[in-house]
Order: sequence, then structure tokens, then C-alpha cells
Amino acid sequence: MPMSPEARAALEDVTQFIYREARLQDEHRYDDWEALWTDDGVYWVPANGDGGDPEQVMSIIYDNRSRIALRIRQYHTGKRFSQTPQSRLRRLVSNIEVEQDDGQELSVGCNMLIFENQTRGDVLWAARTEYRLRRVDGTLRMVRKKVNLVNNQDALYSMAFLV
Repeated sequence: MPMSPEARAALEDVTQFIYREARLQDEHRYDDWEALWTDDGVYWVPANGDGGDPEQVMSIIYDNRSRIALRIRQYHTGKRFSQTPQSRLRRLVSNIEVEQDDGQELSVGCNMLIFENQTRGDVLWAARTEYRLRRVDGTLRMVRKKVNLVNNQDALYSMAFLV
């Protein structure tokens, strides 16, 4: 079935948003990345599968908006020794889908492959990322980001950057 012009425009807006977010993270522009969040934002990286209830099960990351800001401030201290020197990163994003759009908020999913080059060697991180995006003053902002790493059941010794 062909996409309506509105659905096509929403997909284009979402695609550009996700590409921009990926670039900001790859370039370690965390202040700019932080500005993409709403005040009620939640950033979640489940452990051990799809996650369940993050209030009841272990997570790799489960940050509210305040914790996201604290994490960014910690990066600025220069004392994140796991990121000295900073990882060189590149994300490949694919399969972007707008799953629901109620006119104000959108549920979006995509696949992501992250290449990390660090002194300890090269690492590939594969994930299905789910977003809840909100239209705020004509721009999209993140309300929720859930990153389902494919290998999240394994020990992740070296993930010291934001996925």
C-alpha cells in the first residue's frame, strides 16, 4: 500500500532525526545529543534479552532525564578513563520504521550497527533501537530510547560510550 504524503513526511523527519542523533554520538557531541531529549526522557539499555520491566530487572543503562544530564557531566570531567583516548565510532542505521504516529508522539524502530575502534581493539555492537519521539515546537525530541543490544546477555566489558 502506498504511503500517504503525511506518512512519508513523518518518515523523512524521523530518518533525519535518527541520522543526526547517530552523528552527534559518533562525534562525542554529548551536549548537543543531550539537547535532543525532553524533560521527561528515559534512556534504557536492557540486559538479558528484551528487558521486561526496567523497574524490576537489571539493565545496562536505565537513566531518567536527570541521570542523562549527570552522565554527560561525567564525560566532561576528563576522568572517564575507559574513554582515554576516546573511542572512534561510526553508526550504520537501517530499517527505520514509524510504527505509530498519533500526531504528537511517534513510536519508531530501527536497526543499528556501531563500529568502535579503541586501543583494546575493534568491536561491533548490533542493536534494535526503539524510540518514542515527541513533536515539540515543530521539532522532534526523544521521550524514550531503548537500545536492545543483540549480545546483551553477555558480559559487556568495554562499552564506555553512549549507545
